[in-house]
Amino acid sequence: MNYKILFKKMLWIAFFFIAIKSGRCQTPQGLTSNHKRTEFSTQFRFSSVILPASLIGYGFWANHNRMLKELDYEIKEEVDEHIDEKLTIDDFSQYLPAASVYALNFAGIKGKNNLKDRTMILATAYLIMGGSVLGLKSLTKIERPDGSSNTSFPSGHTATAFMGAEFLYQEYKHKSIWYGVAGYAVAAGTGFFRMYNDRHWLSDVIAGAGIGILSTKIAYWLQPTLQSVFFPDRENDSEFSVTTSIAPFYDGNAIGVGAIIRF
Repeated sequence: MNYKILFKKMLWIAFFFIAIKSGRCQTPQGLTSNHKRTEFSTQFRFSSVILPASLIGYGFWANHNRMLKELDYEIKEEVDEHIDEKLTIDDFSQYLPAASVYALNFAGIKGKNNLKDRTMILATAYLIMGGSVLGLKSLTKIERPDGSSNTSFPSGHTATAFMGAEFLYQEYKHKSIWYGVAGYAVAAGTGFFRMYNDRHWLSDVIAGAGIGILSTKIAYWLQPTLQSVFFPDRENDSEFSVTTSIAPFYDGNAIGVGAIIRF
């Protein structure tokens, strides 16, 4: 397999997603350069769900359309002809886009939200994505290309990767569009390797991508509500802080160390 061609295709797919999602990249209003306060956009825009809804719709349609189903089989045959050996890189690459958000913040490149908020967003997105994927797998019972099980639709690995890619894009689009391009390139590569390893059909991967993107979008829309419910007294906190106190103790019989962690 020509991996240079594969790499170029992944970049083009990444550019495709970013170009459709956003024609511009601007700093969110109210977000200051010293990252003192998190701002959320609660406005629902119908245009923002067109892409993920179309991807999910394609996946469902492909399972009931003869022409698209034949396309699944044709791509499987094409991929099988070029397989040298299976590569399990997709087991790890699915988590890379989301992990990059924390790595970049640790490196001093601040994202849109602070630690508490971005973690709540990611957890919400993961719950939505995971619940959707598991529910659809149990309902559709589509056989995998390798015949190992009937849990092919949709691709959970791809959904996880695109969830993380959208998360990375949302957190860093005010910095540079290239963060989003990189995240979507990794996500597209994850989807490709799910087909390369004979674990998913094209329709599974496309639907998984849509579910992942939409899950993250919903998580951002829900964040203000969840914050007011779980952190009602800290809505206006500038930063999420953790205070740790450690002290030794002796009660006459034993010696130890006590720790108090306050969020």
